[in-house]
Amino acid sequence: MPEEDLIELKFRLYDGSDIGPFRYSPASTIAMLKERVVVEWPKDKKVAPKAANDVKLICIGKILENSRTVGQCKMPFGELPNGVITMHAVVQPSIAKAKSEKIDENTKPCICSCSIL
Repeated sequence: MPEEDLIELKFRLYDGSDIGPFRYSPASTIAMLKERVVVEWPKDKKVAPKAANDVKLICIGKILENSRTVGQCKMPFGELPNGVITMHAVVQPSIAKAKSEKIDENTKPCICSCSIL
């Protein structure tokens, strides 16, 4: 595939830091991106995904489905020359796992926030 056909993406984390940028084929799926985010996630972060299903990717205000491709998600920014597309990566543990864990009454509740820059 020619280099100019690749789409450059970076992933913005909850604290404003970034993972990437990386180049992807337009045929790459969101599930593949999530796997890469889990592998590249900084080890020093307090909140970290354990699996690709714990990651939600957000682009243009929409949560992206695993079956979508990068090519389908790049609009309307596809016309920018040499532009890097930023997707927000949010950690959200699976509901089944969260329900099965015991809640310790002595711990403080976890407060999560997201900043869109």
